[in-house]
Amino acid sequence: MKKEYAVIGLGRFGGSICRALSEEGLEVMAIDIDEDKVNEFANVASHAVVGDTTDETVLKSLGIRNFDHVIVAIGDNIQASILTTLILKELGVRDITVKATNDYHEKVLSKIGADRIVHPERDMGRRIAHKIVSNNVLDYLELSEEHSIVEIVANERIHGNSIMDLDIRAKYGINIVAVKRNKDIIVSPQANEVIRKNDIMIVIGADTDINRFEKRLMGD
Repeated sequence: MKKEYAVIGLGRFGGSICRALSEEGLEVMAIDIDEDKVNEFANVASHAVVGDTTDETVLKSLGIRNFDHVIVAIGDNIQASILTTLILKELGVRDITVKATNDYHEKVLSKIGADRIVHPERDMGRRIAHKIVSNNVLDYLELSEEHSIVEIVANERIHGNSIMDLDIRAKYGINIVAVKRNKDIIVSPQANEVIRKNDIMIVIGADTDINRFEKRLMGD
C-alpha cells in the first residue's frame, strides 16, 4: 500500500515537495488557505484542498491523522505554522516535518514535538556557498550541524592512487562510501579500488575533516 502524504503550504518550498512526491507516483494531498495556489496544484497532487489548517475541525474533516507523513511548509506566518503543528501532534499524526523560518521558530517547533525540522533557505545557502568556495565539490548535503555528505571530483593529484594508498580514513577521519565513474556507481568500494581523474567520490564525515581533505589532498 502506498504511503500517503499531505503538504500544507504551497509556496516555493511546499510546492516543490508536492511536485517531487507526485512525480514519484505517491498519493499527495496539497493544502493551502490561498485558493489560487490550490488551483495551481489541482493537476499535480492527488487532491488539492483550500483550508485553514489552524482550525482543528478542518484538519479532522480532511482525515489528516490517516496520513503517513505531513509536511508543514507554511512560510510567512510563524503563528499558523506553530498552531498547525500543535494540532497535528494532538490529532496523533505519525510523522511531521516542518519548515522553520528562523532559530526561534525551530525552538518552538522542537518543544511542541515536530519530528523533523528543516531550514530550506539556510541549508540551500550553505550548499551553494560550499560549492562556490571549492572547485572540487559538486554537491553537499548537511546531515547535522557538524557532519555532511559531499560529492568531490577526483583531480590529477590523486589519479592512480588506491583508496588504501590515500589512507583517507586514518589521515582525515572520513569515509568514501561510493564512487561514481561515468554511468557506474561503486558502492562501498574496496581498499584496492584505484581512483581515477574525474571520478566522483561520495564522502561522509565531519565538516572540519572534509575541509582538511579538500585543502590538503585535493588542492584547488
